[in-house]
Amino acid sequence: MRYIARKLGLFVLTLWAAVTLNFLLPRMMPGSPTDAAIAKLSQNGPITAATRAAIEAQLGVPNGNLWDQYVNYLHQVVTLDFGVSYTFYPQSVSELIGQAFPYTVLLVGVVTVIAFVIGTLIGVLAAWRRNTWADALPTLSGSFLSTFPYFWTALLLLFFLGYVLHWFPTSGAYGPTASPAFSWDFTVDALYHALLPALTILLTSLGGWILGMRNAMIGTLGDDYVTFAQANGLKGRTVALRYAARNAILPNLTGFGLALGGVVGGSILVEQVFGYPGIGYLLFNSVIGQDYPLMQALFLLITVSVLIANFIVDILYGVLDPRTRR
Repeated sequence: MRYIARKLGLFVLTLWAAVTLNFLLPRMMPGSPTDAAIAKLSQNGPITAATRAAIEAQLGVPNGNLWDQYVNYLHQVVTLDFGVSYTFYPQSVSELIGQAFPYTVLLVGVVTVIAFVIGTLIGVLAAWRRNTWADALPTLSGSFLSTFPYFWTALLLLFFLGYVLHWFPTSGAYGPTASPAFSWDFTVDALYHALLPALTILLTSLGGWILGMRNAMIGTLGDDYVTFAQANGLKGRTVALRYAARNAILPNLTGFGLALGGVVGGSILVEQVFGYPGIGYLLFNSVIGQDYPLMQALFLLITVSVLIANFIVDILYGVLDPRTRR
């Protein structure tokens, strides 16, 4: 409990620092959201002082001293009220994120977990059967797949499986005639549209998990406690999974925490290629449109996701390796 309490205290402190930096950084940038909106409106004619004041009131531009703005910002974070989006006006930022978040979590999050589990198990098998075909095949395949970046693999799959063979849809999260609902027809349609981007993420991330687990596993198999377990006549599966893999998985678990934390913001290129309406696609459009409220909320969401993922990994470390509790 003391270990969990220490990690929880560090999590709260880091979260406060991240929220504060997220408040300060946009205010240190040159210009203001009003200037960006006026630059677009000025193409139709001159902007008066009254018009500028009306735009500031409409967009909810913060006023008052820095401390008052900070207190108001903390209240917005707690109540999840981040104002109105400039790019998708008059929709609120919370509404936009609420619509896009499930698509990114179901696409990137689920695929990341699947890739980690499959890659780790294959890495364990490759290390346990090293210098055989069970080692050479996944090692070579993993090395080959990990050399391709996300967007390049996405473009290849989109061209061949989407445009040439017409096996999968080329954009969107569901068909043009479908509407989001908790129904079997919509679920099947959404999964069908998510298959191609999910396959892209799976292929490009699987190799790293295989190679990372294999290398860590080979180093662990040479330790004395593994040799002692084998000398006691334990089954090979027991030695591989309960002795060697339990310690070898720790470096992979760190990478998994970072990958899980990057789920929210790490799918920008894939979602942009496939036109998938997730958080990455929303973040790209907010940057292009200089949508400061939406960008600020998305950056905060990404930061909080990374912190929560690291906190979960720290707890798992304490379970798998009791030495970390000291």
